[in-house]
Amino acid sequence: MVFRATINGVIGAAALLVVYFSVVSFISGRPFALSQFSRFWYFIVPLAAGFGVQIGLYTYLRNAVHQKNSSGSVLAVSGTTSTAAMLSCCGHYLVNILPIIGITGIVSLVGQYQIQLFWIGLIFNIAGIIYIGRKVIIFQRL
Repeated sequence: MVFRATINGVIGAAALLVVYFSVVSFISGRPFALSQFSRFWYFIVPLAAGFGVQIGLYTYLRNAVHQKNSSGSVLAVSGTTSTAAMLSCCGHYLVNILPIIGITGIVSLVGQYQIQLFWIGLIFNIAGIIYIGRKVIIFQRL
């Protein structure tokens, strides 16, 4: 059960990095994506790792619930906080195509506060890990 959760966590972290590179490369090109990653790797890697930890904990919890066959326990856990945080942090890359749409004000605001958005993403990441971790601990005590 732990092995499968670990594998799912690693896959989740890798998938988030793939999404990051795909979105940024599609919008601004691969060289820009690589330069942004090298500039902000210390935010992007922990966001992806935290997302992987959340996926791993969620997988472990889901499997534990199914093994105990306790359908009475309702668990509402979201592992998407990191994805949403990372995508919101990367939203400023849309500045290259959004002038056509006419919403550059929002994108420039996001670009201006990129570092702060990374910090918010990390805070939500930690909160998600604590939340799911507490659910695992509580469930194991049952």
